[in-house]
Amino acid sequence: MLNEHTLDQLRALRLDGMVHALTEQASSTAAAALAFDERLTLLVQSEIAWRDGRRLQRLLKAARLKVSAACVEDINWRASRGLDRHLIANLAGGDWLRHAQNLLITGATGCGKTWLGCALAHQAARAGFSVLYTRAARLFDELQVAHGDGSYAKRMTQLARLDLLLIDDFAIAPMGAAERNDLLELLDDRVGSRSTLITSQLPVKAWHAYLDDPTLADAILDRIVHSSHKIELKGLSLREKDKDQ
Repeated sequence: MLNEHTLDQLRALRLDGMVHALTEQASSTAAAALAFDERLTLLVQSEIAWRDGRRLQRLLKAARLKVSAACVEDINWRASRGLDRHLIANLAGGDWLRHAQNLLITGATGCGKTWLGCALAHQAARAGFSVLYTRAARLFDELQVAHGDGSYAKRMTQLARLDLLLIDDFAIAPMGAAERNDLLELLDDRVGSRSTLITSQLPVKAWHAYLDDPTLADAILDRIVHSSHKIELKGLSLREKDKDQ
């Protein structure tokens, strides 16, 4: 018979996983046959799994991934896409995040850049890294507003602390001087300490010309390209393929 007072005390200590496991053990004949230390081990493991699950939920909620269901296990390995299994396996392992490296994913519209970026960001959250997804245009709009209301420094500090910042749809619209300066400041805060994942329709080799300011372009690309992994997706639009099916 479970002691409700004891369960209440466990809840007060925020040991919800242990409470759940203890309740299950109380109705299990198999658990009753286990020794005390074996049952205690199961209770501790349940609490750890519960906390890991709750932390993942918090990280994914904060990440605001555009494709929340994307995960590396569901990657489309169709040969024509040009995906390197060895590279994806290494990225899924998370060492690039531990070493504060960047990832640049390019390819035509609809080829799966955003999906793949979200899948790798989801994997990062599963490994315990803090993540945030944002579209480039929305990010620059947000920073412009922050300049006006005095919250710019605070927001930049928040962005600098993220283990992984996913900037989607980079170079989809012309960039002005203010956006270039904000991008440089953002990347400068992260270089060597945090990872940035950027998706773009524009090939990386065309980014310098797109930035339209040789000095700032050199500084920006120096902070993201030289310490980055690159994935260039190929093939027809997956959206069109799905539509045909």
